[in-house]
Amino acid sequence: MRRAAVLGTGSALPKRRVSNAELAETVDTTDEWIVARTGIKFRHIAGDDETTATLGTAAARAALDAAGLDASEIDLIVLATATPDQTFPATATKVQAALGINDCVAFDVAAVCSGFLYAVSVAESMIRAGSATNALVIGSETFSRILDWEDRGTCVLFGDGAGAIVLGATDDGRGVLSAKLHADGRHNQLLYVDGGVSTTGTVGKLRMKGPEVFKHAVTNLAAVLGETLAAADLSIADVDWVVPHQANARILDATARKLGLSPDKVVVTVDQHANTSAASVPLALDVAVKDGRIKTGDLVVLEAMGGGFTWGAAAIRW
Repeated sequence: MRRAAVLGTGSALPKRRVSNAELAETVDTTDEWIVARTGIKFRHIAGDDETTATLGTAAARAALDAAGLDASEIDLIVLATATPDQTFPATATKVQAALGINDCVAFDVAAVCSGFLYAVSVAESMIRAGSATNALVIGSETFSRILDWEDRGTCVLFGDGAGAIVLGATDDGRGVLSAKLHADGRHNQLLYVDGGVSTTGTVGKLRMKGPEVFKHAVTNLAAVLGETLAAADLSIADVDWVVPHQANARILDATARKLGLSPDKVVVTVDQHANTSAASVPLALDVAVKDGRIKTGDLVVLEAMGGGFTWGAAAIRW
């Protein structure tokens, strides 16, 4: 069976690293308050010369190097972001141009924190159907541009960054075994940005009702992980690693408990880069691949939930 296997991973973070202590110099908060409620210790903030496209390009180059592929071998780029460089064209096309690819399919996916899972599912479907052979799947965000820095309940939670994977066609048993996606637009007002092209004509700022989002996240993430495993005729006992959306350490712990999953099998990097939305899953994935935790043959499950609400998961044989 033709599947889409992960051939390489990569990531990129802005040069500026901001600790909780530094943030507390301008925001009414403390390191203790942030760590106790979120597990976050640091976040990276993009400078004037760093954008969603530049970070995505750097992550893509790293993934190509890891895969041993030249950019010219890529025939599909799917970039997940809620913070594009421009209203149009797609940020994916800016990455395409920066990589020196003259012609390939390139487009953005907007599903906020679940965007990378949506992008993986789209790219995997196109590879499985034969309309693509090698794909760059990127999650890249500059959430610092849409934060209200006077709202300590949200501005301490987010950071900027990018992660990428190369998916390639294979028939050797590796690759994406199953993927499940969901959305429920009734919960718009729990996590949203209060601006938009066709409404206010402004970019807007992020708004969130944290406790309500927390409850939905734990329930939805546990359910979609089980659904994804069942679709591949697998169980939680088969899982080697879960790489979840890095939103909040408390959500990760609660979800693991609900699933009866050992915390030792959950990749956690939120302490180092905070919530980077669509970039958080590939960022965490790259860390776990680079440090040797994820090995050939492992069953890896990716999962995420974000504004919309949207949520999804994918089971991958490494």
